Amino acid sequence: MSQSLVLSDDELLTAFQSGDQQAYRQIYDRYWQLLYRHSCHMMKNDEEAKDVVQEVFTTLWTKKSEIKPPVAGFLYTACRNRILNQLKHLKIEAKYAEQRKIVLENPEVTLPDELVIERDFERLIEASIKSLPPKMRQIFELSRKEFKTHREISEELNISSLTVKRQVSNALSILKNKLHIFLTFL
Repeated sequence: MSQSLVLSDDELLTAFQSGDQQAYRQIYDRYWQLLYRHSCHMMKNDEEAKDVVQEVFTTLWTKKSEIKPPVAGFLYTACRNRILNQLKHLKIEAKYAEQRKIVLENPEVTLPDELVIERDFERLIEASIKSLPPKMRQIFELSRKEFKTHREISEELNISSLTVKRQVSNALSILKNKLHIFLTFL
């Protein structure tokens, strides 16, 4: 394609769509610098601007059969859309980084997913406690929910303090085994 230097954009696009790689090179040489300057101006970052322009020309290559003249319109539109998407993505990243900074600086702040995990864990604990044998569950709840001592429980239920101690210990062991899978997952 020795005449490609004098071909119009539309003629270059037609040649490129017909399989002429030199025509692609001519389009690239003709528009790379213009798109790069436009991207730099919009993005204020040279490397990101280069990435945007590279993506535009990659899209030109992969979608060559779908592109309609004028090729300049396609290139500028694709470039603008990539820049806007990139800027939107950067804005989202900045917002996420700010939220993460707030959470790291304020340990009392909890994220929504932490609340969901906490609620699920509480439900699992309650279900596990309800699955304990009735007498063991009663002793465990008096110990852990009502904060009674072993002596107070033994007097209330008319059983030995040693029995209370063993029942609480057994309940903790059972709960630990049941909750181990959930804790491993976390």
